[in-house]
Amino acid sequence: MAEILVEFTDVVLQRDGRTYRARVAGAESGDGMWRAWIEFVSPDGTVLASGRETTQPNRQDTLYWATGLTEVYLEGALDRALDPGTGGARTDSGPPMPEPVATSHLAHPESVLNPFAAYRKGEQMFRRQLQALSSWHLVNIIKDYDLSEQDPADLSASEPEVLIELIVLQVRERVARETLL
Repeated sequence: MAEILVEFTDVVLQRDGRTYRARVAGAESGDGMWRAWIEFVSPDGTVLASGRETTQPNRQDTLYWATGLTEVYLEGALDRALDPGTGGARTDSGPPMPEPVATSHLAHPESVLNPFAAYRKGEQMFRRQLQALSSWHLVNIIKDYDLSEQDPADLSASEPEVLIELIVLQVRERVARETLL
């Protein structure tokens, strides 16, 4: 029988800024090995599940694995859970896992930073992180997170300060809208 091994307190953000609470679920399979996956619970209670994320020799090792997951890993697992081609996919005969909810396919990001996660840690820190990036990184963030309808070639001609302001303003606006919901 599956059980929740770890529940994370920080939210995980989807590319469009929607939030999820992450938790690691696991179960012992017929061969005695433990398999674990990550479930994401939206504010409305919808549960998305990744496919199997790990196989460990026992519950203790599975729990240890789960406690070491980083924010970046959870963001990748959320992308996998949202991708109908990979979320919930099984190739073994382990215990059944929840089927993922069908959602739209997300492109693989080229950006080096999730602006919504970074903004939630504080705007000053977010600005410092953006200032450390090259212009092409900033353009990739804008493109990957749909922060502007402007052509990427036109964005590339902009000064980094202009790109940073665009990113901060768009992220701040989306986070504020989400807070009102």
